[in-house]
Amino acid sequence: MLSFAAVAVTGALLLSACGSATPGPAAAPVAALADLVTGTAKSSQALRGTGDWAAPKGGTPTGEAATVAQKWVQLTAARAGDLNPVLVNGAGLTLYRFDQDTAKPSKSTCNGDCAAKWPPVTVKPNGKIFVAGVPKSKVGVVKRDDGRLQVTVAGWPVYRFAKDTAPGDTKGQGVGGTWFGIRPDGKKAGVDEGSEPAPGDGAGRNVPAKRVVLFGARSFNVFDETANSQKIEGKTGCVDATEPGTASSIVFDGLVKIWSGPGCTGKSKELGAVDAENVGGIADLREIGFDNRIGSVKL
Repeated sequence: MLSFAAVAVTGALLLSACGSATPGPAAAPVAALADLVTGTAKSSQALRGTGDWAAPKGGTPTGEAATVAQKWVQLTAARAGDLNPVLVNGAGLTLYRFDQDTAKPSKSTCNGDCAAKWPPVTVKPNGKIFVAGVPKSKVGVVKRDDGRLQVTVAGWPVYRFAKDTAPGDTKGQGVGGTWFGIRPDGKKAGVDEGSEPAPGDGAGRNVPAKRVVLFGARSFNVFDETANSQKIEGKTGCVDATEPGTASSIVFDGLVKIWSGPGCTGKSKELGAVDAENVGGIADLREIGFDNRIGSVKL
């Protein structure tokens, strides 16, 4: 697994009470509190019943389940209902953002009864955040009023909706005119907020990938328990796929070139640097004409 010593700082630790318009005293930044891992929990062989799998049908885990649920969380770009793309967790449940929160600085205003209906996506200190199809530069954490670390995307705190109980549910979309699915860039899913990239989005796009994962299913194998995955890491140059012609989605952590034939021959496509909208991965290789066609990759 490719892990990082620190998660991007997406906000400062605020000491003000919930809903206060004026921030409290200056606080230390939230840093070095979680590890980013490219790929999914399954491809990284996370333990069953932990992380997002502790509550596969939604709701809020309690007791021991609540403890193991915070060992890891997963952010995966996928399709859910009419929302595409939208982030889902490791159990395939849709993830949301709240308009009453703030992204600069990061601040969650959903506590108490609100947090029971909209469980915040939290991770324990030094826990893992698996990312698939999400730029690592967008992912961070912020300290909530209750002391837990909540995952953020582009500064926006991330939540589930308790009434979503199965992959594809989007019952929280548009609730109260303030809750919306969250996209890989942190914007509202299903809402046109413009497509101009934020400053700094291009950072790191020309760094060669160190880890590539090929999945035999679309949406990074979130919904298909039988699909195989092929991990390519710790190598440079041209690497043949172990199961050529079977990948339907791909995750990468930097610049990578894919080829249709072995030994980096045949049709090719460069990813990671030129495909800005797909930085981090492509959930459906049909979009670029490479479904079940990858024979080798060049890192």
